[in-house]
Amino acid sequence: MPRRTIPLTDIQVKNAKPKEKELKLFDGKGLYLLITTSGGKLWRLKYRFKGKEKKLSLGSYPEISLLGARHKRDEARELIAQGIDPRSQKHEKRNENFEEVAREWHNRFSAQWVEKTAKKILKQLERNAFEIIGDQAIKEITSPELLAMLRRIEARGAVYTAHRIRGICGQIFRYAVATGKAERDPTADLKGALAPIKTKHRPAVTDPKELSGLLRMIYSYQGYPLVNGALRLLPMLFVRPGELRAMRWQDVDLKKGQWSFLVNKTKTPHIVPLAKQAVTVLKELYTLTGPKGYVFPSARTNDRPISDMTMNAAMRRMGIDTKTEITSHGFRAVARTILDEVLGFRPEYIEHQLAHAVRDPLGRAYNRTAHLPERREMMQAWADYLDQLAKYDK
Repeated sequence: MPRRTIPLTDIQVKNAKPKEKELKLFDGKGLYLLITTSGGKLWRLKYRFKGKEKKLSLGSYPEISLLGARHKRDEARELIAQGIDPRSQKHEKRNENFEEVAREWHNRFSAQWVEKTAKKILKQLERNAFEIIGDQAIKEITSPELLAMLRRIEARGAVYTAHRIRGICGQIFRYAVATGKAERDPTADLKGALAPIKTKHRPAVTDPKELSGLLRMIYSYQGYPLVNGALRLLPMLFVRPGELRAMRWQDVDLKKGQWSFLVNKTKTPHIVPLAKQAVTVLKELYTLTGPKGYVFPSARTNDRPISDMTMNAAMRRMGIDTKTEITSHGFRAVARTILDEVLGFRPEYIEHQLAHAVRDPLGRAYNRTAHLPERREMMQAWADYLDQLAKYDK
């Protein structure tokens, strides 16, 4: 005979304290109070529908009282008796839940993102959010409930993911507010509530003497000609490796000495002035892959560029440790440091050339042609400096 559950009292609910592990206080008929390790008190209903055990979020305490939670439980049980799953039923009185609004937001804006990014965001939501708050009416989700969800992510050591999910949820809630589906964004209350992210910097050599040895190894690389060209351009142009791999001949003007493209990360147009040395390398590549398509096509097909691991793999074959010395992305940090501290160029020229979000004193974003003559001079000076380093011997 199953053990009878003794109903909770208001005093028990009010005085319940968090423990080292999540605690469940049962009230009966599937209703229980989930007390998170951070102190959140969340009402949940456990039930079976078509032979499967499911859970339904009913809100948080004290926003939802014990009596209110029981009322919600009874409403849900009535639906189950009618053959309606309370997690997915679509009757008119129900507000749109978090998952519905999140998918609507994703469908509306994903076309503006890189396909890989769009898929990653949806996968993160499915894994970290939909299972916990997906079925809840978005306008009823509270800050403590969100914090409890994020703390579960933190508990598995995924601190960066917790911050990322908080940011994505913030965008979803702000979209819900703008479309009348919610009244406020509860993620704003969670600023400072999560553990700080420990930044892991990519390896980057900033000592000119050490950099000279790396450059000599790269410049003497005798492998696949396209990889050779990519490796020579990477430190010279210090763009993101993915941007260099995706370079197309239609975006390169060898006469003007510049490369124009749309930055994937920010969806903004960008211009990279090409030093004389860069133009020379590109002219050599033009005889191999020009005049249209990718500058660095894959060996298997011209419809896509070389893979994202190609340059790092080539450096490792040369004996360069990409874990402790430098990665293909690390040349951006190299350029930023040396252009500022050694060559003395103004930080705004450097930041703009890195395609970062630089703004003028009035807060306006610079356009792609801002400081172009100065950046052209800087890029030539940088290429000349790298040539000198490559010739440097102790």
